[in-house]
Amino acid sequence: MSLSQVLYHLKEGADQVIETSCAVVILKGTKAYKVKKSVDYGFLDFTSPEKRRSALLRELRYNQRMAADIYLGVEEIAGESVLVMRRFDNSGVLGEQSSNDPAWTPDLDLMHNLGRMVGRFHAGSEICRDPQHDNNVKYVIDSNQRNIEVFRTQLGAGAVDAYNAAIYAAYEAVEPDVLKRFADGHVRHCHGDLHLGNILVENGLPVLFDCIEFNERLSQIDVLYDLGFLLMDLWVRGHGDAASRVLNVYLEQAARLEDDVHSVYAGLKLLPLYLSVRAGVRCHVNANYGGEGNYAMDKARIYLEAAHRFLEIAPPTFTAVGGLSGSGKSTKSRQIAPASGRPPGAVILRSDEIRKRLWACPEYEALPHEAYTPDETDRVYGEMFTLAQTVAATGQSLILDATFREAAWRDKAQALADQAHVPFRGVWLDVPAADRAARVAQRTKDVSDATPQIAERQQTVDLATLSWHIEP
Repeated sequence: MSLSQVLYHLKEGADQVIETSCAVVILKGTKAYKVKKSVDYGFLDFTSPEKRRSALLRELRYNQRMAADIYLGVEEIAGESVLVMRRFDNSGVLGEQSSNDPAWTPDLDLMHNLGRMVGRFHAGSEICRDPQHDNNVKYVIDSNQRNIEVFRTQLGAGAVDAYNAAIYAAYEAVEPDVLKRFADGHVRHCHGDLHLGNILVENGLPVLFDCIEFNERLSQIDVLYDLGFLLMDLWVRGHGDAASRVLNVYLEQAARLEDDVHSVYAGLKLLPLYLSVRAGVRCHVNANYGGEGNYAMDKARIYLEAAHRFLEIAPPTFTAVGGLSGSGKSTKSRQIAPASGRPPGAVILRSDEIRKRLWACPEYEALPHEAYTPDETDRVYGEMFTLAQTVAATGQSLILDATFREAAWRDKAQALADQAHVPFRGVWLDVPAADRAARVAQRTKDVSDATPQIAERQQTVDLATLSWHIEP
């Protein structure tokens, strides 16, 4: 039986047939059946049954890392391989929700879980030691250049030339840092296509699916470049607060799981390049969609403009948010982070999270009293300030979230900003004890161990001694 005959057989009684450039997906009952087309695009070759089978087996194996209950197996039908999947409700895909509802906004608790999930996935992914993959982002930059050039007239020759000049200059400026990421073990077998269209929500939890299996130059990549697709997608769709939440939770999770915490944060130097390259990918992918009207090409222009804008680096800021327990430091920090500096906003270093990490304590479990001695608190602030230096050196904006009750800690924050030649702003949140205690009593799933009693007993700071901006 030929490939076309197998497809004809599978399509009988189908509820829906979906075709892409390289595959056919048949939805039938509770299952979805995927068959590779006999095509050769250079970067993929499915022109024989053996090649199609090999590709489907890789797709099964790679995706079972994240979605084992969706990717069920590979079956043989008359000599042709078919990937069998559990059918799911497409309305649960975040990309579908965003496209179908102009008023859609991501749930920030879901984004928190998503950032944590991606951090865990990357920490458990196999490290790439093959030197041919030490610089795969340059491979994508070159590929983008060729693919975008095809649509030079439609996209605008001036815009295309300006972007090409900007992206190659940006790459050359950080090439040693790109290669260092490989040497330090941050190039791993990643998802490769981590945008909203490949994230499903089931039972309130995110599920990553449809990773890249056909080209290791696109999947053996820097973990931050992998995350960058999601951050870029959220940012361009106008969801800066969601992108900020994903980034910050991801960094906190990676800090808990990776051996070198400072290497995790040092990689942020490459984030503008990575976001730009990801937007460049979406530019030519949308331009290739075609279809009626100018919708796809208009989207391609939006992504080209975004790709260039990611390289127009906004100057960083350095903010410290202080106040007693329950004053709203974390809320304030998350509010101002997305608009601070370059996309997707400021890195938030939370003293409560750092304390939990130093004690290897889960985020929502309480620490023993011994974790709150003066010496331990000094250790927490020391770690926060050292990380702050690392972040400031990357050009990403920074927010320190801590009580800052001691003048020495406030002075240290100011000194670090001065050393980095970054404008400093200190914000002190002044809230009455009763109000703070009431807020703490209402908390659920919070990294802070403060109780209402602690909030009420905390010694107030003499506001007259503060040089920071005071907010109620």
